[in-house]
Amino acid sequence: MGELFQSLVNAMTSLTHWLYEFTNSIGVPSYGLAIILLTILIKLVLFPLNQKQMLSLKHMQEIQPKIKEIQEKYKNKDPQKMQQKIMEMYKEHNVNPMAGCLPMIVQMPILIALYRSLLHIQFKNVEHAGFFWINTLSDKDPFFILPLLAGVTTYMQTKLTSSTTDQTQRMMLYMMPVFLAWISLTLPSGLVLYWVMFNILGFAQQFFVNRKVAQAREGAPSK
Repeated sequence: MGELFQSLVNAMTSLTHWLYEFTNSIGVPSYGLAIILLTILIKLVLFPLNQKQMLSLKHMQEIQPKIKEIQEKYKNKDPQKMQQKIMEMYKEHNVNPMAGCLPMIVQMPILIALYRSLLHIQFKNVEHAGFFWINTLSDKDPFFILPLLAGVTTYMQTKLTSSTTDQTQRMMLYMMPVFLAWISLTLPSGLVLYWVMFNILGFAQQFFVNRKVAQAREGAPSK
């Protein structure tokens, strides 16, 4: 298992170097740009999985008031009936409550591999290993700008799928960005740059998913 994971770390390092060479070939040599391109590539690979997740999250958000009604109606009378009704609601609206877990499970090895890669990477040209105010992408952000952006972009993306009527989701809307910003203070800035870019791309994708769902709902015949 350790050798398999090390192979993933080595592959991440090789891909980062290859993308750096690509930026060099087009006249803008930059490991920061290489990581941005890496983020775009990974986002494209995960696009179908994320698309399915986002559709499910949007539908889940829309039926949340109905779920809350069922919970309030049955929670003190018949919990088993409550679960049955909720599952029927999920099935009726084609919602998979576990759909949000799979993309994160897939993403975790990528994040850990990139973290390990950036800790030990030997930059081919140290002069191109920085990103604007950051000396090298293996270092922490000295001005905490990227950690702040990690928190802000996480909030922006989460807000698109969070229910304003669910107390737990409202709490997560504020707690998760703060937690990720705090964690980002201790991470290599290259990894935080990856996370910020992934959030921005995810926000754009979720925005268009939400618009697509809204247009489909407007075009559907009224019952």
